[in-house]
Amino acid sequence: MVDYRQRHTADWLRYLARRGYDAARPLAAGVEGAVYRLDEGTIAKVWSGRPPADLDLTRQVYADIARHPLPFATPDIVKVEEHEGVLVTYERALPGSPFGQDSPVGPEGREVPREETGALLTVLSGLATVPGTEAMRQLTVQGDDRPLWRGHTRFPDALAGLVERAARRHGSLLDAHVTNLSAKVVRAVQSLRALPDTPVTVIHGDLVPPNMHVDDSGRPVAILDFGFFTTAGDPAFEAAVTAAIWDMYGPHAEEHTAALTRLFATELHYDPDTLALYQTVYALATYDLFSPDGSDGHFRWCAALLNRGPG
Repeated sequence: MVDYRQRHTADWLRYLARRGYDAARPLAAGVEGAVYRLDEGTIAKVWSGRPPADLDLTRQVYADIARHPLPFATPDIVKVEEHEGVLVTYERALPGSPFGQDSPVGPEGREVPREETGALLTVLSGLATVPGTEAMRQLTVQGDDRPLWRGHTRFPDALAGLVERAARRHGSLLDAHVTNLSAKVVRAVQSLRALPDTPVTVIHGDLVPPNMHVDDSGRPVAILDFGFFTTAGDPAFEAAVTAAIWDMYGPHAEEHTAALTRLFATELHYDPDTLALYQTVYALATYDLFSPDGSDGHFRWCAALLNRGPG
């Protein structure tokens, strides 16, 4: 399987220096690419695993989001280059600092801090005001081989198709770790197709601590790294996934997921059963994104989530 992670290298620092950015320094790296701070107002992102056409769509999605005022900043691509087959974007630097670094490991306490729940509610409520657009529908989510919405007019049906395709990728591997997997896949697909239509909004799909920037008071001031699971969809899907992945590996991760799921159901008026279904769907769709053999933490996390669900 392709390793989608772009790494920091001295070669990229030399390339950026030749472009006039002598003070470039590594800032962050992950699935979507490696980010370099160029100056106070600009960053460069060296992308991986994304064809040029998809990046053009991402640029359009950023523009679509920017047309709607939000209480936090979102990315803005200023310029795009290609170097030896690798895409480099120059983007406006976003304010604030991340809630956390590296892998999304939540707080050690049994309760999610109020500043975090308040920030999450602000972000989820804000993103839910941005209507889904055609560019968002044309995006391909990470690990899939086609635009999520292709051939579909409803988000639940698009997700059902994604689950079926994901089960065909390495389903036998997942089956060895999840009880009654085939029945769970069938149940998830049937439940998705039974969901009613809802207005679709932008879905970030990867709201983990490093992707949410806050100011000194804990107020969210920027959301970054759209692209991993970005699409147009039911805002309840965003809430469900965020509750599940905000703290994936901390000592009280399951308790935090349950608490955030209850909070989002109450405060944002989402059906708890729909949130649980979307969390199952996320695990079924992303279990094999980081290795084909189940040796990574994300695979084990997905398998554990699926085993906690109905048998």
